[in-house]
Amino acid sequence: MTTTLSKPRATLLITAALLVLIGAAGWGIVHKAGAVAAPTAAANAVAVTTAAVKQQDMPMYLSGVGTVTSNASVTVKARIDGQLDKVGFVEGQDVKAGQLLAQIDPRTLQAQLDQALAQKAKDQAQLANSRLDLQRYTTLVQQDAATQQTLDATRAQVTQLQAAVQADEAQINYAKVQLSFTRILAPISGRVGARLVDPGNIIHAADVNGLVVINQIDPIAVVFTLPEETFQSINTALHGSQKPLSVQTFPRDNSTMLAQGNLTLLNNQIDTSSGTVQLKGIFQNPSHVLWPGQYVNVRLVLGDRKQALTIPAAAVQRSQDGIYVYVVGADDTVKNQPIQLANIQDGVAVIDKGLNPGQRVVVDGQYKLKPGIKVVEAGAAGTGTAPAPAAKGASN
Repeated sequence: MTTTLSKPRATLLITAALLVLIGAAGWGIVHKAGAVAAPTAAANAVAVTTAAVKQQDMPMYLSGVGTVTSNASVTVKARIDGQLDKVGFVEGQDVKAGQLLAQIDPRTLQAQLDQALAQKAKDQAQLANSRLDLQRYTTLVQQDAATQQTLDATRAQVTQLQAAVQADEAQINYAKVQLSFTRILAPISGRVGARLVDPGNIIHAADVNGLVVINQIDPIAVVFTLPEETFQSINTALHGSQKPLSVQTFPRDNSTMLAQGNLTLLNNQIDTSSGTVQLKGIFQNPSHVLWPGQYVNVRLVLGDRKQALTIPAAAVQRSQDGIYVYVVGADDTVKNQPIQLANIQDGVAVIDKGLNPGQRVVVDGQYKLKPGIKVVEAGAAGTGTAPAPAAKGASN
């Protein structure tokens, strides 16, 4: 016997089945929409590169361009006229102060000295005779055997001859000095250049070119200029340091330091035509790595900033409102953070105010950002500082 379902019961079963199908379809649609929504949200985040704010000791310096100059330069000239007998130096070699550089024919001046010596001897003999006469006339006057006038005349003659001997001595000293000028000595230690006069030529004290030029290249000087707005920083550093400020020199084409010396001159006025102040450093130069006329990059070290806040220089942004950086918050959204910048050097920005150690700042991709936008890290960011050298014997 076949049992036939009633019409109301069949309708109920069909309705329930339709509801199950509709629910399953709805769940599938919602699940798919959720799966699509997550990647969409991630795709809306801007990919940037970030770096952490670090705290480290930073040397503070000012950079400029300088010219190497000899510490002292002397054009050696003759001080008397005469024939150049010989030269006592080799071109391009180092000489010591007091070394014989040239010899002028001394015979004429030697004869003048001999003449002055002879004149002194003659006057001394006359003086001795006059002194004896003075003694005699003094006795005779006491005995009323000579007149007072004769005694006075003899006394005057003695005084006159004493003056003549003094004049002879002065003439002798002058002749000796003139004779010494026939030996031309190096006034300073340094390196000689090309010989400008050959032996056998007649030279004169009025000659413009001289015999040779001596340049002192050890120690050597570097003259450089910095903008006038740096004057206060330099002046403050000078007054705050117990020792001379350090000056470093580098070649124009690389960053390998050539030499390190001390600041010896902060010029006493600012050049109003160029808006710069002139400075000079002195360097020991035993290896002659610095040479007169050479152009070099110069760093004037003002001191060390202890535990300074640093970020890569690429993170610093500028606008009409001032200097700022994009700071990444805990929720990965960015905001504009105004900062007070102390200095930028070697790709590192030193911050006075506005940041705290450990904060993350955006160093690449800022052109896509606005405050409140969510960001995602695109890759490892550089810190803007050179890695510390590994300790000897340390393992990785």
